[in-house]
Amino acid sequence: MLSFIKLIPLAGLVLPLVALADPSVKPAADTLSIDEPGGVPQGYKLAWSDEFASPGLPDARLWRYDTQANKHGWANHEAQYYADARPENSRVEDGHLVIEARKEDLKDKADWGGQPYSSARLLSKTTYTYGYVEVRAQLPCGLGTWPAIWQLPAMENMRWPDDGEIDIMEYVGWDKDVIYHTVHTGAYNHVKGTQKGILKAMPAVCGEWHTYSLLWTPDAIKEGVDGRFFFEFRNDGKADKASWPFNRAHMLILNLAVGGDFGGKTGVDDTTMPWQFKIDYVRVYQKP
Repeated sequence: MLSFIKLIPLAGLVLPLVALADPSVKPAADTLSIDEPGGVPQGYKLAWSDEFASPGLPDARLWRYDTQANKHGWANHEAQYYADARPENSRVEDGHLVIEARKEDLKDKADWGGQPYSSARLLSKTTYTYGYVEVRAQLPCGLGTWPAIWQLPAMENMRWPDDGEIDIMEYVGWDKDVIYHTVHTGAYNHVKGTQKGILKAMPAVCGEWHTYSLLWTPDAIKEGVDGRFFFEFRNDGKADKASWPFNRAHMLILNLAVGGDFGGKTGVDDTTMPWQFKIDYVRVYQKP
């Protein structure tokens, strides 16, 4: 999910409001496309994980909620209110994390900003620098849905796009047979029309279980689906933050947005709600 430079504080961090580019602007297509085996690299060990085995709210030792922009509205004209620790919007059941978007207004909430929908956005409390990330998930179907698995630096006074963003998976209901893999930096971003990414064809992707992965090393970022990598963005070796800012600890973000300039390009069909973004597990591996 692309980000504006406007900053918001969150539990000692300063995070950007998020938005996406004009949906008519596709990620730059060049030699970024690959097709090679993925999976956990040899020698990597599990650093942390959540198997979502305990029913109830998500584990507060591992996750926190991002609700900072509710009152004034989320960027990109998104239509959801992100609820804090509300089981209707985020819960663990049947061995899965469920992030649920619902048609309802929560006007009894002090930070409600007039949104007609509710959902949730979770940020990992555990941070990591480099590693292999694997998330098994089932994406919701429906016009206007916009789930994402992505990363931002866990740092104060972060500036977007200068400090970088890694989008492991984005999906929008109007582009139902496509997964977006993208990175953003000071040199490569949608404002300049230079963002780096690919569109991966995934017929009938929503409603089915798939495994989304990231391999992040000092030399390259690789992303893929179901045990294969399809996107690679390489460090050019120039020690230039504008092109490679990916040397700081990141946090993982899981969210389900509703509508907006990107997710709602062709409208929101709320007759298909509630939408459920299900996550079977999150696993992060690193070199010892």
